[in-house]
Amino acid sequence: MPENDGTPGHHEWAASSGPRPVDAPAPPQSTAPEVRPPVAPPSEEPPPETTLGRDEPRHAKPRPFVRELPVLIAIALVLAIVIKTFAIQAFYIPSISMMPTLEIGDRVLVNKVVYEIGDVHRFDIIVFSNPHPVEGPSRGPIGAFLHWLGEGIGLARPANEDYIKRVIGLPGETVEIRDQTVYVNDEPLDEPFLTPDARDSMLDYGPVTVPASSYFVLGDNRGHSGDSRFGLGFIPRGKVVGEAFVIVWPPSDVGLLH
Repeated sequence: MPENDGTPGHHEWAASSGPRPVDAPAPPQSTAPEVRPPVAPPSEEPPPETTLGRDEPRHAKPRPFVRELPVLIAIALVLAIVIKTFAIQAFYIPSISMMPTLEIGDRVLVNKVVYEIGDVHRFDIIVFSNPHPVEGPSRGPIGAFLHWLGEGIGLARPANEDYIKRVIGLPGETVEIRDQTVYVNDEPLDEPFLTPDARDSMLDYGPVTVPASSYFVLGDNRGHSGDSRFGLGFIPRGKVVGEAFVIVWPPSDVGLLH
């Protein structure tokens, strides 16, 4: 390395941060070829993926299902009440009046739409409200609505119980029972659903003529049934809730009703 001879301006331009003096001699130009470091070829491997939540923790957000659950429950409740009120309703059998067709504790489904689009037929098993209802307590508009809602979800009992019987006489027909046989318009009915005991228990009755828009009903357990012969009388069409068409409980009794 040459020693610095102390001459002003000799090689100081290289270390100075300011501009080179005008009168300073220009540095010699190097004639050696420029050497550049080798450039690595581009990598063919894809860049590493960034996984959210692995490098940086995130706060867990509440699941949408949890927020929507109350709404779903409310919708299901409303649908259940609408279906029960206008389409299909389950009923519990509390007595022996329809044995052996229906036993105590059976649950049946009742179609409420069928008689809106069609007629009641002989031997249909129908559910109907009390044709002689008792007046319930005065609840006011709000109380009446709450009671209706309670009935819809099964928490309140109706003021008047419903009945389930079999249709025997249609509007305008004459019904009579004699010699343990039911006659309609003087023609004997074939009732294969009756047990011998039920048939033998029938006492003579009538004849009576069924009024317009009404029905004459009997229980299948003729000796133990309060029906059109005793107390209930004729059932107006407007009191008919619907047709019982299937037993859904208990499992051993599941099946269509005939």
